[in-house]
Amino acid sequence: MKSENEYIGDDNFKKFLNHYDCPTPLDIVKFRFAGAICSPNTDLRPTDVISSFWPENRTPRLETKKEAELFFKFFMGLWDEMFKLISKNNLTFEKVDKSDDLKEVCLNRYDILEQGFLEGFWGGMDNVKIPAFIAEIVDSVSKMAMLYKSMIDKINPDKDNNAVFQAIIECDKTAEKSIGFIIEHYVLPKIEDLKRTVN
Repeated sequence: MKSENEYIGDDNFKKFLNHYDCPTPLDIVKFRFAGAICSPNTDLRPTDVISSFWPENRTPRLETKKEAELFFKFFMGLWDEMFKLISKNNLTFEKVDKSDDLKEVCLNRYDILEQGFLEGFWGGMDNVKIPAFIAEIVDSVSKMAMLYKSMIDKINPDKDNNAVFQAIIECDKTAEKSIGFIIEHYVLPKIEDLKRTVN
């Protein structure tokens, strides 16, 4: 079934987040949505995740019904976009280039995994029942996040840092493969039951 909510695109969505003074960057928003779609917390609602993008009690005040409808329509457009990526098991990082600021890349990868996917996956719960082999893979994703963070200290601005660049590429492959494993073996078998609405 085709979604009623169309994603407005990355550039427009960044402007939308900026308009509402959202402190959470778009890439973390995307991966937290992705984690929430995969979450074993079946009571988790998109509105709960949306609220988490702002500090407590700082969620935007929506003045009119039309503004509220548009606000949630834009978010659900992105939610549905991430749902499509999960359904195709095609969740990937933006490709890294050697000319990129590698410290920023490593910090960004850490945030995407920890504040994005994993925070969304656990859905605010500390204890959830998941198969042991899935729990091990989820734990490995957290370890991958720490690995990115540990690489930051190895980056020397006066050197070419090719070893770190290659390590990032290998870590990206491993992290994407781990998340892909979770999706394939834990999420896709029940994907139709995971569709959620804004309510």
